[in-house]
Amino acid sequence: MPSAPGAGLAAHGIGGSTDLPIPFIYAMVGASWALTISFAVLALAWKEPRFQDERADPEPPRRPWLAAVGLLVTAWVLVALYAGPSDPSNGGLQTFYIFVWVGLVPLALVAGHVWRDLSPWRTLTGRGIWTYPERLGYWPAAVGLFAFVWLELASPDPGDVSAVRTWVAVYVIAMLVGGVAFGPRWFDRADPFDVYSAIVARMSPVVRGGRRSRNPLRGLTTVPVAPGLVPVLAVLLGSTAYDSFSASSFWQRRSLSGLQHSATLLAFCLVVGVLFVAASMATGGVTREQRRAMPGLLAHSLVPIVVGYVFAHYLTYLVEKGQAAFLALLDPLGRGWAPLGDPDVSYFLTEHTSTLAALKVTFVVAGHVLAVVAAHDRALVLLPRAHRLSGQLAMLVLMVAYTFTGLYLLFSV
Repeated sequence: MPSAPGAGLAAHGIGGSTDLPIPFIYAMVGASWALTISFAVLALAWKEPRFQDERADPEPPRRPWLAAVGLLVTAWVLVALYAGPSDPSNGGLQTFYIFVWVGLVPLALVAGHVWRDLSPWRTLTGRGIWTYPERLGYWPAAVGLFAFVWLELASPDPGDVSAVRTWVAVYVIAMLVGGVAFGPRWFDRADPFDVYSAIVARMSPVVRGGRRSRNPLRGLTTVPVAPGLVPVLAVLLGSTAYDSFSASSFWQRRSLSGLQHSATLLAFCLVVGVLFVAASMATGGVTREQRRAMPGLLAHSLVPIVVGYVFAHYLTYLVEKGQAAFLALLDPLGRGWAPLGDPDVSYFLTEHTSTLAALKVTFVVAGHVLAVVAAHDRALVLLPRAHRLSGQLAMLVLMVAYTFTGLYLLFSV
């Protein structure tokens, strides 16, 4: 059986070469020009909103067969995690980091919010005893997401099976208790993975169980605005940026404490969030209340950036290490079972550095261009006519800065 990800879990997604098929500075300048030209075209030709008439569909009933699949798969993964080997070959450990975290994004894009159907915690809990306090919004999910990325990126040993077992146990208890107390709304706002899936699924062309399709940019406009939405997206984007930064030679050469790693991770998330809030509010012609609401109303524009950067950063991790993780999961107890024999793991992406580099740049730039389009279209609704252009300049500058920083961190050594 191929080797497990092992210690690579501590720095996942850093697969393949860092060489670009073109000079690095050309990629940076080209990406920035792509954003600037996109904004110029939008400003001149896109004078009326086109994606704001979408209405969020009511959630369809959960599909029982998928709920059953979710229970079976969860049980299998938990057996692997808690009864399997206490080393990085543990199939449950690899599933947790690779398929649950990274695989969640392509699953949501392709199949919509299927996580809602699969969630075993929704299946095992009822309608709730109390009403979920809406003032909490997404804050519990933001805390949960940060707890996960801290475990993965800044904890003393992310590959420690006992630490992951403890984290998962706390997560399961919190989900079951919260589900019993507040019902489905708890998962809509507090389950970090459920919330992540739901937000990404707004970009999926698939809605209502595949019964109809939609323009992904229209779907983005239906992201529910609630307290904590910007922190959720800031954690997702900031943690991915920190993952790239922590793999750089500049960072690797330093001997730092766990506290310093944790503080740096938190700083990345805070900087992403604070800059976005500042750029969103940097406009005239609106009241104080409207200005305060701007970050939440524009937060959906960050989703394409998160998705693009996840694909750029974790593609090799999911495709290559995911093969080994799947084989490890077929042997949940670590007894040497090999139902598929001893297949070789393909490292196609790592071996084709130019293809990989081109894909990374494409994902980053495409995500940022879609973000500019989404932000511009929403600005046409939110801003008075006299400020529709000037009110977006701060956001454009921020998008360019995000692009430069994202490409630099992805290809820095």
